[in-house]
Amino acid sequence: MGHTRVYRNGTLEAEGFPVADVSEKVRDPSAVVWFDMCAPTEEDLHAISEELGLHALAVEDALQHRQRPKLDVYDSHMFLSVYAAAFDSASGRVRVAPAAAFITKNALVTVRQSDDFSIEEVMRRWDEGADLARHGVAFLVHGLLDYVVDSHFEAVEAMDEQVEDLEGTVFGDRPVSSEDQRRTFELRKSLVTLRRIVMPMREAVNTLLRRNGLIGDGEMTPYFQDVYDQVLRATEWTESLRDLVSNIRETHLTMQGNRMNLIMKRVTSWAAIIAVPTLITGFYGQNIPFPGFGHALGFWTSTTLIVVASAALYRVFRARDWL
Repeated sequence: MGHTRVYRNGTLEAEGFPVADVSEKVRDPSAVVWFDMCAPTEEDLHAISEELGLHALAVEDALQHRQRPKLDVYDSHMFLSVYAAAFDSASGRVRVAPAAAFITKNALVTVRQSDDFSIEEVMRRWDEGADLARHGVAFLVHGLLDYVVDSHFEAVEAMDEQVEDLEGTVFGDRPVSSEDQRRTFELRKSLVTLRRIVMPMREAVNTLLRRNGLIGDGEMTPYFQDVYDQVLRATEWTESLRDLVSNIRETHLTMQGNRMNLIMKRVTSWAAIIAVPTLITGFYGQNIPFPGFGHALGFWTSTTLIVVASAALYRVFRARDWL
């Protein structure tokens, strides 16, 4: 049995009643009815579509698993598609849970694909704001959107902490590890996913603000405006984090290239220094006499030349910060 509730005159009158009783309660214009459907079949949705007069396109959208967050307005109802988000700090991935809602004058029908979308959390928000229940469906829609947007905000806040940890690895003494690179890549993917579900929410909530018929007497307007402000903050935060992660990734690559250049300079410098004695002592392998051949002076001269030339190259390389 799905979750069900009925409000009358701003008071919770009943909950947990069979879904079969919903039809009778919806016919009462003084009642505000909510019921939830988790992983419904096509037959289940068509049954309620006949009862509530839902548009065929809205029912079709509710059955799709990868629907874009949106708000569609029809003659007799609205269709809302949203996604809740949760960030897994261990893996660096964001999990999304889709949900849809049919909004009529006195009924709200929520459709979830799984229990990952916590309808219990939505109900808790309704109970905490029970003094607003007199606003009917607008009160129920606000609680639903408030949970969704808060999940977006909590996810981007948790991701911001991970990004701060990654910032510390950019100019650290140790090279960037493969684990840091993997985490940067996972965070970038998660931010792209979060952006896809956060940005369209601006348009959806803004449409609700423009639909005075849903908000009713206008007392719910500040509450919807607060949700809209949260959407804007989450959107801007997501965008800034996405740019920051990209900059961190580019900086990682730049620093890695700089370290490689530094290593190559040092190796080349030492190779040049080692080449000096190799060059000088190579004369001993010649088959023709050279200056100092057969005399002790020739040995000491070559030895002195090796030490002086090597020391001179070392000082030059050190002065140029190659060593």
